[in-house]
Amino acid sequence: MATLHSDTPPADGLVYVSLSQLMALEHRVRGLNFVARQPLASILSGNHASRLRGRGLSFDELRRYIPGDDLRHLDWRASLRYGKPFVRTFTEERDRPTLLLVDQRMSMFFGSQRSFKSVVAAELAALSAWIAFHAGDRVGGLVFDDQGIKHIRPLRSRARVEALCAAVIRSNQKLSATAADAESANQLDVVLRNCIAEAGHDSLVCIISDFSGVSTQTLQLLRQLSAHNDVIAMQVYDPIALDVPQQGRLTVTQGQLQVELEVARRQVNRPLEQFLSGRLRSVAELLRRSQVPLMMISTGEEPLLQLRRELGRLSGVAR
Repeated sequence: MATLHSDTPPADGLVYVSLSQLMALEHRVRGLNFVARQPLASILSGNHASRLRGRGLSFDELRRYIPGDDLRHLDWRASLRYGKPFVRTFTEERDRPTLLLVDQRMSMFFGSQRSFKSVVAAELAALSAWIAFHAGDRVGGLVFDDQGIKHIRPLRSRARVEALCAAVIRSNQKLSATAADAESANQLDVVLRNCIAEAGHDSLVCIISDFSGVSTQTLQLLRQLSAHNDVIAMQVYDPIALDVPQQGRLTVTQGQLQVELEVARRQVNRPLEQFLSGRLRSVAELLRRSQVPLMMISTGEEPLLQLRRELGRLSGVAR
């Protein structure tokens, strides 16, 4: 992992990402939506108990029944009063807030193929923001690193999407192999508590992270957040977690400490493989218990292709 000395790291799209790169993704999300095409279905359908709440319904008018109207919308009081069937009609609210929780901690500053986890997270954040924007939603979020959290209040405007992406870029460009690990509480749990306070009810919350440091407290917070909101987890992982090299040397850095591991040695390879794959399994199990749908996004493949595939898998709709 190269040490970068420039105050503003070069945005190559692999280790660091640029604002222009994220803004250009707007034109690549055509046809993507967090709500599936069939009525009342969503990416939370299937094995998960809850459904995507959508933007909600607001009362429009009370009118005479027309053959073919949904009988569930009959207004019995009005029908009895006037001696004729009346129905209530509703229109879809188009002002749903979407909150993106974007992880740019030091644990994300790693990649063995294509790009770093931090870059993939930034790309996923931009893609999700543009999908929500074009669906008519307000877009905002919480961008967090080891030092703090940046709050972006949801609004429906391109300027607000740009502000979110700019916040991600600022945190992304602060990442460095020479940075010391922060001695602080689990930042992911802190962000989830902040999100619970801000989201209120009926928001869509996308958590984009490697979920480093998850705990039983994280599980409780996820359940609390998803009780009144729709929550999607996008776990960014590196392919090396699923396929540790069988030979050669693997260089691992942590701040200023650098260690070279000879992965061909059994006493190195097996514990490393168990640790990395075990982390993925533990996060997947925790999210399963919280009933939060999980998308697994690899650093080894373009995020847009994976997001399209994962949306199709979770919604049951071919995309």
